[in-house]
Amino acid sequence: MISVIIPTRNAEDYIHRLLTSLRGQSIPSEIIVIDSSSPDTTVKIADSFGVKTKIIVKGNFDHGGTRNLAVTHAEGNIIVFLTQDAMPDDKYFLENLIKPLENPEIAAAYGRQVPEADARPSEKFARFFNYPEVPLIKGRDDISELGIKTFFFSNVCSAIRKKEFEELGGFTEKIIMNEDMLLASKLILNGYKIAYVPEAKVIHSHNYSWIQQFKRYFDIGVFFKKNSSALEHVKAYNVGTEFLKEELRYLLKNRSYRGFAYVTGETIAKYFGYKLGLHYAVLPNPARKKFSMHSHYW
Repeated sequence: MISVIIPTRNAEDYIHRLLTSLRGQSIPSEIIVIDSSSPDTTVKIADSFGVKTKIIVKGNFDHGGTRNLAVTHAEGNIIVFLTQDAMPDDKYFLENLIKPLENPEIAAAYGRQVPEADARPSEKFARFFNYPEVPLIKGRDDISELGIKTFFFSNVCSAIRKKEFEELGGFTEKIIMNEDMLLASKLILNGYKIAYVPEAKVIHSHNYSWIQQFKRYFDIGVFFKKNSSALEHVKAYNVGTEFLKEELRYLLKNRSYRGFAYVTGETIAKYFGYKLGLHYAVLPNPARKKFSMHSHYW
Protein backbone atom coordinates (compact mmCIF):
# COMPACT_ATOMS: atom_id res chain seq x y z
CA MET A 1 0.00 0.00 0.00
CA ILE A 2 1.14 3.54 -0.77
CA SER A 3 0.58 6.45 1.60
CA VAL A 4 0.89 9.94 0.09
CA ILE A 5 1.69 12.70 2.58
CA ILE A 6 1.00 16.35 1.70
CA PRO A 7 1.80 19.15 4.17
CA THR A 8 -0.45 22.15 3.45
CA ARG A 9 -0.90 25.78 4.36
CA ASN A 10 -3.40 27.96 2.46
CA ALA A 11 -3.48 25.47 -0.40
CA GLU A 12 -6.97 26.13 -1.76
CA ASP A 13 -5.54 27.18 -5.15
CA TYR A 14 -3.82 23.80 -5.55
CA ILE A 15 -5.38 21.10 -3.42
CA HIS A 16 -8.45 20.26 -5.53
CA ARG A 17 -6.39 19.70 -8.68
CA LEU A 18 -3.74 17.77 -6.78
CA LEU A 19 -6.18 15.43 -5.06
CA THR A 20 -8.08 14.92 -8.32
CA SER A 21 -4.83 13.92 -10.00
CA LEU A 22 -3.88 11.54 -7.20
CA ARG A 23 -7.31 9.91 -7.27
CA GLY A 24 -6.86 9.39 -11.01
CA GLN A 25 -3.49 7.63 -10.78
CA SER A 26 -2.96 4.19 -12.31
CA ILE A 27 -2.47 2.73 -8.81
CA PRO A 28 -4.45 3.57 -5.66
CA SER A 29 -3.05 5.27 -2.57
CA GLU A 30 -3.94 6.42 0.89
CA ILE A 31 -3.74 10.23 1.05
CA ILE A 32 -2.86 12.13 4.21
CA VAL A 33 -3.14 15.93 4.29
CA ILE A 34 -1.41 17.48 7.30
CA ASP A 35 -2.49 21.11 7.49
CA SER A 36 -0.99 23.98 9.46
CA SER A 37 -4.32 25.52 10.53
CA SER A 38 -5.10 27.12 7.16
CA PRO A 39 -7.71 29.90 7.45
CA ASP A 40 -8.84 29.23 3.85
CA THR A 41 -10.82 26.27 2.46
CA THR A 42 -7.89 23.82 2.24
CA VAL A 43 -9.23 21.43 4.89
CA LYS A 44 -12.80 21.64 3.61
CA ILE A 45 -11.67 20.68 0.11
CA ALA A 46 -9.51 17.84 1.44
CA ASP A 47 -12.42 16.53 3.52
CA SER A 48 -14.62 16.51 0.43
CA PHE A 49 -12.25 13.94 -1.11
CA GLY A 50 -12.49 11.70 1.94
CA VAL A 51 -8.75 11.74 2.62
CA LYS A 52 -7.15 11.58 6.05
CA THR A 53 -6.80 15.14 7.35
CA LYS A 54 -4.65 16.07 10.32
CA ILE A 55 -4.50 19.65 11.63
CA ILE A 56 -1.58 21.09 13.56
CA VAL A 57 -1.02 24.52 15.08
CA LYS A 58 0.58 26.83 12.52
CA GLY A 59 3.49 27.68 14.80
CA ASN A 60 4.25 23.98 15.33
CA PHE A 61 5.14 23.31 11.70
CA ASP A 62 8.55 21.74 11.27
CA HIS A 63 9.85 20.47 7.93
CA GLY A 64 11.01 17.17 9.37
CA GLY A 65 8.80 16.85 12.42
CA THR A 66 5.51 17.51 10.64
CA ARG A 67 6.27 14.87 8.03
CA ASN A 68 7.36 12.41 10.72
CA LEU A 69 4.06 13.00 12.51
CA ALA A 70 2.12 12.28 9.33
CA VAL A 71 4.04 9.02 8.83
CA THR A 72 2.75 7.77 12.20
CA HIS A 73 -0.75 7.90 10.69
CA ALA A 74 0.28 6.14 7.47
CA GLU A 75 -0.75 2.55 6.80
CA GLY A 76 1.31 2.07 3.66
CA ASN A 77 4.65 0.29 3.42
CA ILE A 78 5.76 2.93 0.90
CA ILE A 79 5.57 6.61 1.83
CA VAL A 80 5.31 9.25 -0.89
CA PHE A 81 5.99 12.87 0.02
CA LEU A 82 4.53 15.69 -2.07
CA THR A 83 4.23 19.43 -1.64
CA GLN A 84 0.90 21.16 -2.19
CA ASP A 85 2.05 22.90 -5.39
CA ALA A 86 3.62 19.87 -7.10
CA MET A 87 1.22 18.68 -9.82
CA PRO A 88 1.69 15.16 -11.25
CA ASP A 89 2.21 15.31 -15.01
CA ASP A 90 0.26 12.15 -15.85
CA LYS A 91 -1.64 9.24 -14.31
CA TYR A 92 1.47 7.05 -14.14
CA PHE A 93 3.35 9.39 -11.80
CA LEU A 94 2.97 7.25 -8.67
CA GLU A 95 3.53 4.00 -10.51
CA ASN A 96 6.78 5.25 -12.02
CA LEU A 97 8.00 6.87 -8.79
CA ILE A 98 7.78 3.73 -6.66
CA LYS A 99 8.96 1.21 -9.28
CA PRO A 100 12.68 1.37 -8.30
CA LEU A 101 11.76 0.39 -4.73
CA GLU A 102 11.14 -3.15 -5.98
CA ASN A 103 14.94 -3.44 -5.78
CA PRO A 104 15.81 -4.13 -2.11
CA GLU A 105 19.05 -2.14 -2.46
CA ILE A 106 17.09 1.01 -3.37
CA ALA A 107 15.32 2.49 -0.35
CA ALA A 108 14.15 5.80 -1.82
CA ALA A 109 13.38 7.54 -5.10
CA TYR A 110 12.62 11.06 -6.26
CA GLY A 111 11.00 12.38 -9.39
CA ARG A 112 11.61 15.05 -11.98
CA GLN A 113 10.42 18.62 -11.50
CA VAL A 114 9.37 20.37 -14.70
CA PRO A 115 9.02 24.18 -14.63
CA GLU A 116 5.74 26.01 -15.05
CA ALA A 117 5.17 27.63 -18.45
CA ASP A 118 5.63 31.11 -16.94
CA ALA A 119 8.88 30.28 -15.14
CA ARG A 120 11.79 32.71 -15.58
CA PRO A 121 14.67 31.49 -17.79
CA SER A 122 16.87 31.12 -14.71
CA GLU A 123 14.21 29.04 -12.96
CA LYS A 124 13.77 26.85 -16.03
CA PHE A 125 17.50 26.27 -16.11
CA ALA A 126 17.54 25.33 -12.42
CA ARG A 127 14.98 22.62 -13.09
CA PHE A 128 16.86 21.32 -16.14
CA PHE A 129 20.16 21.32 -14.22
CA ASN A 130 18.85 19.52 -11.14
CA TYR A 131 16.34 17.27 -12.88
CA PRO A 132 17.69 16.02 -16.23
CA GLU A 133 16.03 13.45 -18.49
CA VAL A 134 18.54 10.72 -17.64
CA PRO A 135 17.76 8.32 -14.76
CA LEU A 136 20.32 7.78 -12.03
CA ILE A 137 20.94 5.43 -9.11
CA LYS A 138 23.22 6.83 -6.40
CA GLY A 139 25.07 5.07 -3.61
CA ARG A 140 28.05 5.44 -1.31
CA ASP A 141 30.50 4.57 -4.08
CA ASP A 142 29.38 7.67 -6.02
CA ILE A 143 30.38 10.24 -3.38
CA SER A 144 33.88 10.76 -4.78
CA GLU A 145 32.47 11.54 -8.23
CA LEU A 146 29.18 13.31 -7.45
CA GLY A 147 30.09 15.09 -4.23
CA ILE A 148 27.14 16.85 -2.59
CA LYS A 149 24.90 15.81 -5.49
CA THR A 150 25.06 12.25 -4.15
CA PHE A 151 22.75 13.40 -1.36
CA PHE A 152 20.49 15.52 -3.56
CA PHE A 153 16.92 14.41 -2.87
CA SER A 154 13.67 16.38 -2.85
CA ASN A 155 10.51 16.11 -0.79
CA VAL A 156 8.64 17.95 -3.53
CA CYS A 157 8.05 14.46 -4.92
CA SER A 158 9.77 11.48 -3.37
CA ALA A 159 9.11 7.96 -2.14
CA ILE A 160 10.72 5.83 0.55
CA ARG A 161 10.04 2.45 2.04
CA LYS A 162 8.54 2.92 5.48
CA LYS A 163 10.70 0.18 6.99
CA GLU A 164 13.99 1.92 6.21
CA PHE A 165 12.52 5.33 7.02
CA GLU A 166 11.67 4.20 10.54
CA GLU A 167 14.88 2.21 11.01
CA LEU A 168 16.94 5.36 10.42
CA GLY A 169 14.75 7.55 12.64
CA GLY A 170 12.89 9.40 9.90
CA PHE A 171 13.62 13.02 9.14
CA THR A 172 15.86 15.10 11.35
CA GLU A 173 13.64 17.52 13.25
CA LYS A 174 14.09 21.17 14.22
CA ILE A 175 16.26 22.04 11.23
CA ILE A 176 15.71 25.06 9.02
CA MET A 177 15.46 23.16 5.71
CA ASN A 178 16.97 20.28 3.67
CA GLU A 179 15.58 17.56 5.91
CA ASP A 180 15.32 15.53 2.70
CA MET A 181 19.07 15.86 2.00
CA LEU A 182 19.95 14.71 5.51
CA LEU A 183 17.66 11.69 5.13
CA ALA A 184 19.33 10.86 1.82
CA SER A 185 22.76 11.09 3.44
CA LYS A 186 21.68 8.72 6.22
CA LEU A 187 20.34 6.22 3.70
CA ILE A 188 23.42 6.30 1.50
CA LEU A 189 25.94 6.22 4.34
CA ASN A 190 24.08 3.18 5.71
CA GLY A 191 24.55 1.30 2.45
CA TYR A 192 21.25 1.98 0.69
CA LYS A 193 20.81 3.51 -2.75
CA ILE A 194 18.56 6.26 -4.06
CA ALA A 195 17.00 6.38 -7.53
CA TYR A 196 16.24 9.45 -9.60
CA VAL A 197 13.21 8.68 -11.79
CA PRO A 198 12.69 11.24 -14.59
CA GLU A 199 9.60 9.38 -15.81
CA ALA A 200 7.85 10.41 -12.57
CA LYS A 201 7.22 14.08 -13.32
CA VAL A 202 5.55 16.92 -11.45
CA ILE A 203 5.02 20.50 -12.59
CA HIS A 204 6.71 22.67 -10.00
CA SER A 205 8.73 25.89 -9.98
CA HIS A 206 8.99 29.27 -8.22
CA ASN A 207 9.72 32.72 -9.62
CA TYR A 208 11.60 33.94 -6.55
CA SER A 209 12.61 37.59 -6.32
CA TRP A 210 16.20 38.56 -5.46
CA ILE A 211 15.14 39.14 -1.86
CA GLN A 212 13.53 35.71 -1.66
CA GLN A 213 16.65 34.12 -3.13
CA PHE A 214 18.78 35.96 -0.57
CA LYS A 215 16.60 34.58 2.23
CA ARG A 216 16.54 31.09 0.77
CA TYR A 217 20.32 30.98 0.49
CA PHE A 218 20.71 32.44 3.97
CA ASP A 219 18.79 29.41 5.21
CA ILE A 220 20.93 27.10 3.07
CA GLY A 221 24.04 28.60 4.65
CA VAL A 222 22.58 28.07 8.12
CA PHE A 223 21.77 24.47 7.23
CA PHE A 224 25.29 23.67 6.03
CA LYS A 225 26.89 25.38 9.02
CA LYS A 226 24.74 23.52 11.52
CA ASN A 227 25.04 20.16 9.76
CA SER A 228 28.65 20.26 8.64
CA SER A 229 29.53 17.07 10.54
CA ALA A 230 26.76 15.09 8.86
CA LEU A 231 27.92 16.28 5.43
CA GLU A 232 31.67 16.24 6.07
CA HIS A 233 32.23 13.94 3.09
CA VAL A 234 31.26 16.63 0.59
CA LYS A 235 31.45 20.36 -0.11
CA ALA A 236 28.69 22.51 -1.60
CA TYR A 237 30.56 25.35 -3.29
CA ASN A 238 31.83 23.27 -6.25
CA VAL A 239 28.26 22.64 -7.33
CA GLY A 240 27.45 26.35 -7.08
CA THR A 241 30.29 27.24 -9.42
CA GLU A 242 29.30 24.53 -11.88
CA PHE A 243 25.68 25.67 -11.74
CA LEU A 244 26.55 29.29 -12.55
CA LYS A 245 28.78 28.37 -15.49
CA GLU A 246 26.13 26.11 -17.00
CA GLU A 247 23.40 28.68 -16.36
CA LEU A 248 25.27 31.37 -18.30
CA ARG A 249 25.82 28.95 -21.18
CA TYR A 250 22.12 28.10 -21.14
CA LEU A 251 21.07 31.76 -21.27
CA LEU A 252 23.51 32.49 -24.09
CA LYS A 253 22.38 29.45 -26.09
CA ASN A 254 18.74 30.50 -25.73
CA ARG A 255 19.58 34.17 -26.42
CA SER A 256 17.98 35.20 -23.16
CA TYR A 257 20.02 38.38 -22.90
CA ARG A 258 17.70 40.06 -20.43
CA GLY A 259 18.14 36.98 -18.31
CA PHE A 260 21.82 37.88 -17.83
CA ALA A 261 20.92 41.02 -15.88
CA TYR A 262 18.52 39.11 -13.67
CA VAL A 263 21.01 36.30 -13.05
CA THR A 264 23.70 38.80 -12.08
CA GLY A 265 21.52 40.24 -9.33
CA GLU A 266 20.26 36.79 -8.36
CA THR A 267 23.78 35.41 -8.06
CA ILE A 268 24.87 38.30 -5.84
CA ALA A 269 21.81 37.79 -3.64
CA LYS A 270 22.48 34.05 -3.36
CA TYR A 271 26.17 34.54 -2.59
CA PHE A 272 25.72 37.09 0.17
CA GLY A 273 22.73 35.23 1.61
CA TYR A 274 24.73 32.00 1.76
CA LYS A 275 27.79 33.66 3.29
CA LEU A 276 25.68 35.39 5.94
CA GLY A 277 23.97 32.10 6.72
CA LEU A 278 27.34 30.46 7.33
CA HIS A 279 28.02 33.18 9.92
CA TYR A 280 24.53 33.25 11.44
CA ALA A 281 25.96 32.69 14.94
CA VAL A 282 27.37 36.23 15.13
CA LEU A 283 24.05 37.81 14.11
CA PRO A 284 21.43 38.96 16.64
CA ASN A 285 18.24 36.92 16.53
CA PRO A 286 16.09 39.75 15.05
CA ALA A 287 18.51 39.87 12.10
CA ARG A 288 18.31 36.09 11.64
CA LYS A 289 14.51 36.27 11.53
CA LYS A 290 14.64 39.11 9.01
CA PHE A 291 17.14 37.37 6.73
CA SER A 292 15.43 33.95 6.85
CA MET A 293 12.71 32.58 4.61
CA HIS A 294 11.65 30.44 7.58
CA SER A 295 11.51 33.06 10.31
CA HIS A 296 9.42 30.77 12.55
CA TYR A 297 12.54 28.61 12.94
CA TRP A 298 14.16 31.33 15.05
